[in-house]
Amino acid sequence: MSRTTMIKALNTALRDAMVHDEKVVLLGEDIGTLGGVFRVTSELKKEFGAQRVVDTPLAESGIVGTAVGLAYRGFRPVVEIQFDGFTYPAFDQLVSQVAKLHYRSRGRVKMPITVRIPYGGGIGSPEHHSESPEAYFAHTAGLRVFAPSSVQDSYTMLRQAIACDDPVIFFEPKRRYHESAEITTGQVPEGVVKAQVIRSGDDVTVIGYGPTVYTLNEAALAAEDEGISLEIIDLRSLDPLDIETLADSVKHTGKVVIVHEAGPTAGLGAEIATQITEHCFDYLEHAPVRVTGFDIPYPPSRLEKFHLPDLDRILTGVDVVLRRSESAHQVGAR
Repeated sequence: MSRTTMIKALNTALRDAMVHDEKVVLLGEDIGTLGGVFRVTSELKKEFGAQRVVDTPLAESGIVGTAVGLAYRGFRPVVEIQFDGFTYPAFDQLVSQVAKLHYRSRGRVKMPITVRIPYGGGIGSPEHHSESPEAYFAHTAGLRVFAPSSVQDSYTMLRQAIACDDPVIFFEPKRRYHESAEITTGQVPEGVVKAQVIRSGDDVTVIGYGPTVYTLNEAALAAEDEGISLEIIDLRSLDPLDIETLADSVKHTGKVVIVHEAGPTAGLGAEIATQITEHCFDYLEHAPVRVTGFDIPYPPSRLEKFHLPDLDRILTGVDVVLRRSESAHQVGAR
């Protein structure tokens, strides 16, 4: 095991995938000579050459369209979108082509495309550089949606995404890029990516993914000082959703708080709350509570701290489901 940052773990995952399979190719803006805006692809062009690490024009629709053609020819393209807000020019390609071609061809055509998207706020970026568009893609049949939160998962889940025959939207929590941890590389687990209970507890189930998971752990430590035991679940896969792991936890605690950066309306938290209610209604002691961003564009950097779910808002959500407070409007709940 070696200690590394999330950026380096992603770089290692790409390198290992390219060594393992010569059909893995990388496409994106400035990913070759520069190594990408966050340097995730640093040095890969030197090792694998310009035919496998391709610097593209500034045209996301063209990048994804090229990946579709490569997938038709048996390649496994990995596309980098520089920032979350730059995904939208490629939306038609992703939703109308990438997500549908396997179904449209009755299984004869596979689309093993991985689309890497740095996402979320917390780094003081301007407009179009901080977005949480995951609900769009989780709603789109034919796409898998992954969102790692840890350094180890960023390596393992990227390897799993590249090896998958289905197209994967791979959301990387950019404000966690420089966190470091010891990781194990090499063997890639087979099978479906499942949610993970990263902290056991008895009083409240708290569910999050990507950049929020770090804050959930902070909240669990703070709650522990008040004698409250939080069970923390990292979703990891946003679609397909591992409802079994979530339901098992909620049946144990009877209470659930769901956390994400995106706004509440039609967000992923709404779907999770619905499925939990359908599976666990007889076990729930309080309606599910969502702690989210707000239904506004991401605010300027000086106001971001008020938009992003923080420790205090998460603990307020915990108080609501424990009936220590009846005020849900403070936490972004509807």
